[in-house]
Amino acid sequence: MRTTFVRMMHYKCRQGIYPFSNVKRFEVPEDKVPWNVEYPEYEPVKYTAPVLKGKPWADPEIEDVSFKPNWNSFDEKVNRKSFMSDYIINEDGYPLNPVGRTGIIGRGLLGRWGPNHAADPIVTRWKRRTTGALEIDKNTDKPILEFVAIQRQDSKEWAIPGGMVDPGETISTTLKREFMEEAMNSLGKDDAEKKELEKSIREFFEKGEEIYKGYVDDPRNTDNAWMETVASNFHDEHGSTVEQITLTAGDDAYNVKWITVDKNLNLYANHNEFIKETVRKHNAHW
Repeated sequence: MRTTFVRMMHYKCRQGIYPFSNVKRFEVPEDKVPWNVEYPEYEPVKYTAPVLKGKPWADPEIEDVSFKPNWNSFDEKVNRKSFMSDYIINEDGYPLNPVGRTGIIGRGLLGRWGPNHAADPIVTRWKRRTTGALEIDKNTDKPILEFVAIQRQDSKEWAIPGGMVDPGETISTTLKREFMEEAMNSLGKDDAEKKELEKSIREFFEKGEEIYKGYVDDPRNTDNAWMETVASNFHDEHGSTVEQITLTAGDDAYNVKWITVDKNLNLYANHNEFIKETVRKHNAHW
């Protein structure tokens, strides 16, 4: 991954107050982000959110003598491998963020030490006129994409409807499950309705194209815990499948809707970059 691109992916996780806390990040100038650059003044606060204590899906503290993770590998069903490269374990036994300093140590709001794996389904269609013809931007002379976006309950920012990969779960399963939960409210339906919902989109979610795999500039990242994702595009060229999808906000989504794609998007974390890459693959308007 190009260095300049990585730096773009490590900006929001160095800003101000850590989410849902009063903990201020230690300032990390751009030139002090890499671990191999000396920064003797660096004294970040250690913070792990109290809400993680006792959660079955969260790791214990590093100091817990019963906690013996297999770093940089599959640890039973937990994937502790990074898409970036093998990460360093420091002398105190803590994994180090592969991109560099964030201004805070500990786990923050993240369940796992080291990489926390997610999957982001980018569901797109062409914007069309009432006649069914493609909407073409008059300045770029290119067709316009729309994608399904959710408004997050926590920050109220618009985002791709993704979520965490469960232990032992395949990425393809996560992509479909998260879309169903966040954009179609599958958790609010009974078993029969859920089965019918899954059947209606099963074939559509078998034809995704990987857009990005790697580090995410998530505001929850710390020096010792960080987000990584696989973002895949599921494009409905003719609009025949998505016409049957009823969007209903569910799980941790506050709202859900189709959003028109252009360069003025301002999405959660570095989701803008995922959408921009999707636009490039479809030669669409930006």
